[in-house]
Amino acid sequence: MDQSFLIMLSNLLHLHNSLDPTTSLLSDTLSSTTTTTTASSASSPSATSPTSLLYSSSIAPLLFFTIASVLSYVASTRPSSSSSPSTTADSPPPRPSSSNASDYSVSAFRALSTEHIWSLEAPLRDAHWRSLYGLSYPVFTTVVDKLKPHIAISNLSLPSDYAVAMVLSRLAHGLSAKTVATRYSLEPYLVSKITNMVTRLLATKLYPEFIKIPVSRRRLVETTQAFEELTSLPNMCGAIDTSPVKLHSLPNDQKFPGTYRCRYGYPSVLLQVVADHKKVFWDVCVKAPGGTDDATHFRDSLLYNRLTSGDVVWDKVINVRGHPIRPYVVGDWCYPLLPFLLTPFSPNGMGTPAQNLFDGMLMKGRSVVVEAIGLLKGRWKILQDLNVGLNHAPQTIVACCVLHNLCQIAREPEPELWKEPMRTELNQGCLIMRNRSISSGKV
Repeated sequence: MDQSFLIMLSNLLHLHNSLDPTTSLLSDTLSSTTTTTTASSASSPSATSPTSLLYSSSIAPLLFFTIASVLSYVASTRPSSSSSPSTTADSPPPRPSSSNASDYSVSAFRALSTEHIWSLEAPLRDAHWRSLYGLSYPVFTTVVDKLKPHIAISNLSLPSDYAVAMVLSRLAHGLSAKTVATRYSLEPYLVSKITNMVTRLLATKLYPEFIKIPVSRRRLVETTQAFEELTSLPNMCGAIDTSPVKLHSLPNDQKFPGTYRCRYGYPSVLLQVVADHKKVFWDVCVKAPGGTDDATHFRDSLLYNRLTSGDVVWDKVINVRGHPIRPYVVGDWCYPLLPFLLTPFSPNGMGTPAQNLFDGMLMKGRSVVVEAIGLLKGRWKILQDLNVGLNHAPQTIVACCVLHNLCQIAREPEPELWKEPMRTELNQGCLIMRNRSISSGKV
């Protein structure tokens, strides 16, 4: 019999004795049990039959038997707390649900990162870590080591590696703060606070280290030679492009929501990047609503100001038909034609054979930045539907770009490319806008 039922029965006996001290069920039962061995037990006056209790002057016996019967029925219908030997031997213990909060606790993460992780082979270990946090374990430890001193200053109540893992999980899977809060048993406001802190540190403290303009001689030569092998065009050092980053929602007090609606119809902010031959970004700019055209965004960027002012010095100069050609970047028809920015002659192959050949080689160079953006949004899925506040959108995007570079430098496996909608119908409009800018002297 269930031990808890025996305790309740004992308490009822004490309750009965206190309610009706003239009749003791426990003493009557004991005396009845003792006298059953004698022949005169049935006629003994000291023996008390169960029916006699029903005719007692007190209602306590009847109350006792009623409650005891109910408790006995409840105890008989309860499942046993201990498993039978056959159940223990034949049935495996139930596996915890993957959404169980205990699976994402600090202790579970610590066991995984300090004990279990070293018992796995490196490919299996890193594949498991990428499925959770978007990058391999060695790259993860690099991020943690670089952010840990800055996180320690904030007096965060959570361990630094646990906080970074939580944010990377959100960036890699595109989870909302509410979903992450439920998974990690935290308040949503705390998840948002930690996300803002980690992405801000990535976008500020790690940006200068991992996103750099190729000004050193060694890196510049390596980049231009790789592009020349790809395109047959000399002295190309990068490719530029923009991509709207979809916003999950806009604040209700936004005065000009139409300015955030991009060419594809959804609210967004505009990301501008320049990539090298390894699909590594060497410049990132996020400062305009999604409705801004590419040329305007470029002219308002810090990169444009640095290139036009001579702040960026590229000393690798080649001579083409008597003209000195400094390193340059390539873009599509939406960008202005500048000494340091080359664009195709025609968006639809309507030029001369020589011009079409040049355009084809130019677009080969531009393809690296298109693939880099596809990798960025494929690896960090939060950029497919950015569910952070508008004020924190730029730093979240830049943080993902920093993480992208870390993965590319470490030669992480490339995920499936995220593809933007077709831009064929837009290129003609970009060409018209560019020609208007040239004719008006704005470039």
